[in-house]
Amino acid sequence: MGVKERKQRNKENLRQAILDAAEEMFVKEGFENVSMRKIAEKIEYSPTTIYLYFKDKHDLFLHLLEEYFSKLLQALNSVYNEHDDLITSMKKGMRVYIESGLKNPNHYRLAFLSTPEIKTEKYLVDGLIGTEIFLGLRKSVEECIRQGLFRQMDVDLATQVLWTMNHGITSLLITNPNFPWVDKERLIEQAIESAIESFKA
Repeated sequence: MGVKERKQRNKENLRQAILDAAEEMFVKEGFENVSMRKIAEKIEYSPTTIYLYFKDKHDLFLHLLEEYFSKLLQALNSVYNEHDDLITSMKKGMRVYIESGLKNPNHYRLAFLSTPEIKTEKYLVDGLIGTEIFLGLRKSVEECIRQGLFRQMDVDLATQVLWTMNHGITSLLITNPNFPWVDKERLIEQAIESAIESFKA
């Protein structure tokens, strides 16, 4: 490995170390209680070094979200590429969302349970992976209504109902692991089934 390649690898390793430290601290201490200086101290670098990679902690936070959403979108696309019927595809997608959150609880906490205050206009911004994921669900709902698989209803309302159901079960399983849950597979399956059935024509 040449000097140039070694420097590039070191840069990538340091960038990932910054992201890993920030993720852990945001989850444990809360976004508002973490500073760039604290992150620098954790990885034993100067704050100036971190600013070479990220402009501020909001930028760091957004990179962590995009990292999680990128993995989630990849998993969702693999389901959609199976070319099942719309209802089956939607059910599989909802399950992927839940399973992704349970497999990556820290990322899920960051994305939905310990986020900084976000203004309305910052949501559903074109070009963001999180936006693509949400609008993908909306598009599926809209198509189900158009084809008569779902009854006529407000597309945004139906989309948000499905998302809040998915979020609710994911966040509860993450934050309340010691609750005497029934078999989790049965719980997830029934929740998804009930949500979809309630919309069918």
